Amino acid sequence: MTFVETELATQPECWRRAAALAGGLDDQLPRPGERTAVVGCGTSLFMARAYASLREGAGLGETDAFAASEFPGRRRYDRIVALTRSGTTTEVLHLLAAVRGTARTTAITADPAAPVRSAADDLVVLDFADERSVVQTRFATTALTLLRAHLGLHTDAVVTDAETALAGPLPPGITECVQFTFLGRGWAVGLAEEGALKMREAALAWTEAYPAMEYRHGPISITTESTATWALGPAPEGLAEQVRATGGLWVAGRLDPLAELVRIQRLALALADLRGLDPDSPRHLTRSVILPSA
Repeated sequence: MTFVETELATQPECWRRAAALAGGLDDQLPRPGERTAVVGCGTSLFMARAYASLREGAGLGETDAFAASEFPGRRRYDRIVALTRSGTTTEVLHLLAAVRGTARTTAITADPAAPVRSAADDLVVLDFADERSVVQTRFATTALTLLRAHLGLHTDAVVTDAETALAGPLPPGITECVQFTFLGRGWAVGLAEEGALKMREAALAWTEAYPAMEYRHGPISITTESTATWALGPAPEGLAEQVRATGGLWVAGRLDPLAELVRIQRLALALADLRGLDPDSPRHLTRSVILPSA
């Protein structure tokens, strides 16, 4: 088995452990009412977007998400949460140094000895979800589960759905498609973006992601008989019928959106195998992006 396959399969247990930790982190994670920014790069950025939507939607405080390199330095926040599996990502470390003293900072990482340990005010370590792979799966979903549980929005049913996502078959005919579009609403938009990224990283697939309501505003024009359109969570009324009318494959997400992401991770590995690719050695990628000093 590849590293990615092993790490993908251990997600349900990682989610259980993260949910159990969440109740003891009230001081390290955003408190109700705190104006919060969540930052990350790549996969971590998409998890940040999902969490920001969940937190603000729950009425717990204004919450924004940014790529660490694009943080608006003139804005003021009570709390900044940085998601970084490796704890070494250059843009995250630069940002934490730049905002020191202006807001309380929390880093969520898999490595307690990484440089982010001294860069942030508070550290949350999910070392049990660390990964050897370059194509990130379980750390990202475990970090989001932790944050979701801290909001009171995680249930055991989510883990059950993840187990179903790992055990069940992939949608019929989907590995025969050549273009893939992932759609979400609310917090699931970030998950759709992450699903598209996984497909590009592991399988070099042509993928896109959109808010579900935006799909009819142009993107549906690319849909053909070789296209799959996958909804993470409930789809807008009538959209499935419109996609099917184009001849494209429609995939309705019936599991929790985070578990649907696990199914997409599986699809990425299945396509990589069909294309003779090694998902543990994705093209042009490294486990952490560390830039040379200016």
